[in-house]
Amino acid sequence: MITRVDDYLHRVPLSGSVAEQVGPFALFRSTTVWPYYARPVPGADVKIEPADVELVRARCAELGIPLSFEWVVETCPSLGDAAAAAGLTVVEHPLLVLERADFRPAVADARCEILSADEELVRQARAVAGLAFSEPGTGVGKAGPAERDSAAAEMSTDMVLALQSRALRGVSVTAGAFTDEGMVASGTHQPVDSTTEIVGVGTLPSMRRRGLAAAVTSALVDHALDNGVDLVLLSAESDAVAAVYEGVGFHRIGHAGAAE
Repeated sequence: MITRVDDYLHRVPLSGSVAEQVGPFALFRSTTVWPYYARPVPGADVKIEPADVELVRARCAELGIPLSFEWVVETCPSLGDAAAAAGLTVVEHPLLVLERADFRPAVADARCEILSADEELVRQARAVAGLAFSEPGTGVGKAGPAERDSAAAEMSTDMVLALQSRALRGVSVTAGAFTDEGMVASGTHQPVDSTTEIVGVGTLPSMRRRGLAAAVTSALVDHALDNGVDLVLLSAESDAVAAVYEGVGFHRIGHAGAAE
Protein backbone atom coordinates (compact mmCIF):
# COMPACT_ATOMS: atom_id res chain seq x y z
CA MET A 1 0.00 0.00 0.00
CA ILE A 2 2.64 2.54 1.00
CA THR A 3 4.67 1.74 -2.12
CA ARG A 4 1.61 2.40 -4.26
CA VAL A 5 1.08 5.70 -2.49
CA ASP A 6 4.73 6.66 -3.01
CA ASP A 7 4.52 5.83 -6.73
CA TYR A 8 1.37 7.96 -7.09
CA LEU A 9 2.99 10.90 -5.30
CA HIS A 10 5.88 10.68 -7.75
CA ARG A 11 3.56 10.82 -10.76
CA VAL A 12 1.04 13.46 -9.72
CA PRO A 13 3.38 16.51 -10.03
CA LEU A 14 3.88 15.72 -13.72
CA SER A 15 0.53 17.36 -14.53
CA GLY A 16 2.22 20.72 -13.88
CA SER A 17 5.96 20.13 -14.14
CA VAL A 18 8.82 18.36 -15.86
CA ALA A 19 11.18 16.15 -13.88
CA GLU A 20 14.96 15.94 -13.96
CA GLN A 21 17.14 13.68 -11.84
CA VAL A 22 19.52 15.34 -9.40
CA GLY A 23 21.45 12.74 -7.44
CA PRO A 24 18.94 10.42 -5.75
CA PHE A 25 16.10 12.91 -6.32
CA ALA A 26 13.66 13.85 -9.03
CA LEU A 27 13.39 17.64 -9.13
CA PHE A 28 10.01 18.74 -10.49
CA ARG A 29 10.43 21.99 -12.42
CA SER A 30 7.12 23.82 -12.55
CA THR A 31 5.39 24.60 -15.85
CA THR A 32 2.59 26.49 -14.11
CA VAL A 33 2.18 29.42 -11.71
CA TRP A 34 3.14 27.65 -8.46
CA PRO A 35 6.42 25.91 -7.55
CA TYR A 36 6.90 22.19 -7.04
CA TYR A 37 9.60 20.28 -5.13
CA ALA A 38 12.08 17.42 -5.19
CA ARG A 39 11.26 13.83 -4.17
CA PRO A 40 13.44 10.77 -3.64
CA VAL A 41 13.24 8.49 -6.67
CA PRO A 42 10.88 5.63 -5.66
CA GLY A 43 12.56 2.32 -5.07
CA ALA A 44 16.09 3.78 -5.06
CA ASP A 45 16.67 2.44 -1.53
CA VAL A 46 19.61 4.74 -0.83
CA LYS A 47 20.57 6.58 2.32
CA ILE A 48 20.20 10.32 1.76
CA GLU A 49 23.12 12.41 2.98
CA PRO A 50 23.31 16.19 3.53
CA ALA A 51 25.53 16.35 0.41
CA ASP A 52 22.62 15.00 -1.66
CA VAL A 53 20.43 17.80 -0.35
CA GLU A 54 23.14 20.30 -1.28
CA LEU A 55 23.12 19.02 -4.87
CA VAL A 56 19.45 19.94 -5.11
CA ARG A 57 20.08 23.27 -3.40
CA ALA A 58 22.71 24.14 -6.00
CA ARG A 59 20.46 23.14 -8.90
CA CYS A 60 17.53 25.13 -7.51
CA ALA A 61 19.78 28.17 -7.11
CA GLU A 62 20.92 27.74 -10.72
CA LEU A 63 17.30 27.59 -11.90
CA GLY A 64 16.11 30.37 -9.57
CA ILE A 65 13.42 28.22 -7.93
CA PRO A 66 12.60 27.54 -4.25
CA LEU A 67 14.27 24.64 -2.47
CA SER A 68 11.80 22.16 -1.00
CA PHE A 69 11.32 18.42 -0.60
CA GLU A 70 8.34 16.13 -0.12
CA TRP A 71 8.50 12.41 0.62
CA VAL A 72 6.93 9.43 2.38
CA VAL A 73 8.89 9.06 5.60
CA GLU A 74 8.56 5.28 5.75
CA THR A 75 10.01 4.78 2.24
CA CYS A 76 12.91 7.23 2.76
CA PRO A 77 13.56 7.57 6.50
CA SER A 78 17.01 9.13 6.06
CA LEU A 79 15.84 12.29 4.27
CA GLY A 80 14.49 14.09 7.34
CA ASP A 81 17.81 14.01 9.22
CA ALA A 82 19.77 14.89 6.09
CA ALA A 83 17.53 17.87 5.34
CA ALA A 84 17.73 19.10 8.93
CA ALA A 85 21.52 18.77 8.89
CA ALA A 86 21.55 20.87 5.71
CA GLY A 87 19.68 23.63 7.52
CA LEU A 88 16.16 23.02 6.23
CA THR A 89 13.01 23.10 8.34
CA VAL A 90 11.50 19.60 8.46
CA VAL A 91 7.91 18.67 9.33
CA GLU A 92 5.96 15.41 9.29
CA HIS A 93 2.20 15.01 8.87
CA PRO A 94 -0.11 12.01 9.25
CA LEU A 95 -0.54 10.14 5.95
CA LEU A 96 -3.92 8.46 5.52
CA VAL A 97 -5.69 6.31 2.95
CA LEU A 98 -9.26 5.23 2.28
CA GLU A 99 -10.57 2.27 0.32
CA ARG A 100 -14.13 1.88 -0.93
CA ALA A 101 -15.24 -0.58 1.75
CA ASP A 102 -14.23 1.82 4.54
CA PHE A 103 -16.03 4.93 3.22
CA ARG A 104 -18.48 6.49 5.69
CA PRO A 105 -19.97 9.58 4.01
CA ALA A 106 -20.46 12.67 6.16
CA VAL A 107 -23.22 15.20 5.71
CA ALA A 108 -23.52 18.78 6.91
CA ASP A 109 -26.06 21.58 6.84
CA ALA A 110 -24.77 22.74 3.46
CA ARG A 111 -25.08 21.89 -0.22
CA CYS A 112 -21.95 20.13 -1.48
CA GLU A 113 -21.26 19.79 -5.19
CA ILE A 114 -18.50 19.23 -7.70
CA LEU A 115 -17.58 22.53 -9.31
CA SER A 116 -17.23 23.46 -12.95
CA ALA A 117 -14.36 25.55 -14.32
CA ASP A 118 -16.50 28.70 -14.16
CA GLU A 119 -14.24 31.64 -13.32
CA GLU A 120 -16.17 32.86 -10.30
CA LEU A 121 -16.36 29.38 -8.78
CA VAL A 122 -12.63 28.89 -9.33
CA ARG A 123 -11.88 32.21 -7.64
CA GLN A 124 -14.16 31.48 -4.69
CA ALA A 125 -12.83 27.96 -4.08
CA ARG A 126 -9.22 29.08 -4.14
CA ALA A 127 -9.99 32.04 -1.88
CA VAL A 128 -11.72 29.80 0.68
CA ALA A 129 -8.75 27.44 0.78
CA GLY A 130 -6.27 30.30 1.06
CA LEU A 131 -8.08 31.84 4.01
CA ALA A 132 -8.42 28.46 5.70
CA PHE A 133 -4.70 27.74 5.52
CA SER A 134 -3.76 31.24 6.60
CA GLU A 135 -5.52 30.48 9.92
CA PRO A 136 -4.44 26.86 10.53
CA GLY A 137 -6.10 24.53 12.98
CA THR A 138 -9.68 23.52 13.68
CA GLY A 139 -10.81 26.37 15.94
CA VAL A 140 -13.26 29.03 14.84
CA GLY A 141 -11.41 32.04 13.41
CA LYS A 142 -12.07 35.48 12.01
CA ALA A 143 -12.03 35.34 8.20
CA GLY A 144 -15.45 34.91 6.63
CA PRO A 145 -17.48 35.67 3.51
CA ALA A 146 -16.32 39.29 3.19
CA GLU A 147 -12.65 38.27 3.25
CA ARG A 148 -13.41 35.44 0.79
CA ASP A 149 -14.96 37.83 -1.69
CA SER A 150 -12.07 40.26 -1.37
CA ALA A 151 -9.47 37.52 -1.88
CA ALA A 152 -11.38 36.13 -4.87
CA ALA A 153 -11.53 39.54 -6.55
CA GLU A 154 -7.79 40.14 -6.02
CA MET A 155 -6.67 36.77 -7.42
CA SER A 156 -4.35 37.02 -10.40
CA THR A 157 -5.60 36.14 -13.86
CA ASP A 158 -2.67 33.75 -14.30
CA MET A 159 -3.72 31.79 -11.22
CA VAL A 160 -7.33 31.59 -12.37
CA LEU A 161 -6.35 30.41 -15.85
CA ALA A 162 -4.02 27.77 -14.42
CA LEU A 163 -6.76 26.41 -12.15
CA GLN A 164 -9.29 26.42 -14.97
CA SER A 165 -6.88 24.55 -17.23
CA ARG A 166 -6.36 21.84 -14.62
CA ALA A 167 -10.10 21.44 -14.13
CA LEU A 168 -10.77 21.22 -17.87
CA ARG A 169 -7.98 18.64 -18.31
CA GLY A 170 -9.41 16.55 -15.48
CA VAL A 171 -6.17 16.53 -13.49
CA SER A 172 -7.93 18.23 -10.59
CA VAL A 173 -11.54 18.04 -9.42
CA THR A 174 -12.84 20.59 -6.91
CA ALA A 175 -15.86 20.47 -4.61
CA GLY A 176 -17.50 23.29 -2.71
CA ALA A 177 -19.92 23.53 0.21
CA PHE A 178 -22.54 26.27 0.02
CA THR A 179 -24.81 27.94 2.57
CA ASP A 180 -26.87 31.11 2.35
CA GLU A 181 -23.55 32.98 2.63
CA GLY A 182 -22.13 31.38 -0.52
CA MET A 183 -19.19 28.99 -0.72
CA VAL A 184 -17.88 28.29 2.76
CA ALA A 185 -15.62 25.24 2.25
CA SER A 186 -13.73 23.70 -0.64
CA GLY A 187 -11.27 20.96 -1.54
CA THR A 188 -9.75 19.16 -4.52
CA HIS A 189 -8.73 15.68 -5.58
CA GLN A 190 -6.09 14.86 -8.20
CA PRO A 191 -6.68 11.53 -9.97
CA VAL A 192 -3.94 9.54 -11.66
CA ASP A 193 -5.35 6.26 -13.00
CA SER A 194 -7.02 4.47 -10.06
CA THR A 195 -5.45 6.52 -7.25
CA THR A 196 -6.14 10.06 -6.15
CA GLU A 197 -5.06 12.48 -3.44
CA ILE A 198 -7.35 14.92 -1.69
CA VAL A 199 -5.64 18.28 -1.18
CA GLY A 200 -6.48 21.77 -0.04
CA VAL A 201 -9.60 20.99 1.98
CA GLY A 202 -10.44 24.09 3.96
CA THR A 203 -13.34 25.89 5.62
CA LEU A 204 -13.70 29.62 6.09
CA PRO A 205 -12.34 30.10 9.62
CA SER A 206 -15.54 31.80 10.81
CA MET A 207 -17.58 28.75 9.67
CA ARG A 208 -15.58 25.99 11.36
CA ARG A 209 -16.93 23.31 13.71
CA ARG A 210 -19.94 22.58 11.46
CA GLY A 211 -18.75 19.42 9.71
CA LEU A 212 -18.13 21.22 6.43
CA ALA A 213 -14.62 19.85 5.79
CA ALA A 214 -15.84 16.28 6.29
CA ALA A 215 -18.78 16.91 3.95
CA VAL A 216 -16.53 18.33 1.21
CA THR A 217 -14.14 15.41 1.65
CA SER A 218 -17.07 13.01 1.30
CA ALA A 219 -18.17 14.69 -1.93
CA LEU A 220 -14.66 14.34 -3.33
CA VAL A 221 -14.38 10.69 -2.29
CA ASP A 222 -17.80 10.00 -3.81
CA HIS A 223 -16.72 11.54 -7.11
CA ALA A 224 -13.42 9.66 -7.12
CA LEU A 225 -15.00 6.27 -6.40
CA ASP A 226 -17.61 6.87 -9.12
CA ASN A 227 -14.87 7.60 -11.66
CA GLY A 228 -12.53 4.61 -11.52
CA VAL A 229 -10.57 5.35 -8.33
CA ASP A 230 -10.20 2.64 -5.69
CA LEU A 231 -7.62 4.27 -3.40
CA VAL A 232 -7.82 7.79 -1.95
CA LEU A 233 -5.02 9.32 0.09
CA LEU A 234 -4.28 12.56 1.89
CA SER A 235 -1.92 14.09 4.40
CA ALA A 236 -3.38 15.94 7.37
CA GLU A 237 -2.02 19.12 8.92
CA SER A 238 -2.20 17.68 12.45
CA ASP A 239 -3.62 14.86 14.54
CA ALA A 240 -6.74 16.94 15.17
CA VAL A 241 -7.32 17.38 11.43
CA ALA A 242 -6.53 13.70 10.83
CA ALA A 243 -9.37 12.82 13.21
CA VAL A 244 -11.83 14.61 10.89
CA TYR A 245 -10.76 12.38 8.01
CA GLU A 246 -10.76 9.25 10.14
CA GLY A 247 -14.43 9.92 10.77
CA VAL A 248 -15.04 9.54 7.02
CA GLY A 249 -13.16 6.21 6.88
CA PHE A 250 -9.52 7.13 6.32
CA HIS A 251 -6.84 5.30 8.32
CA ARG A 252 -3.20 6.12 8.91
CA ILE A 253 -0.44 4.26 7.07
CA GLY A 254 2.56 6.48 7.77
CA HIS A 255 3.83 10.03 7.55
CA ALA A 256 4.31 12.61 4.82
CA GLY A 257 7.57 14.54 5.18
CA ALA A 258 8.24 18.06 3.94
CA ALA A 259 11.31 20.28 4.16
CA GLU A 260 12.10 23.76 2.89
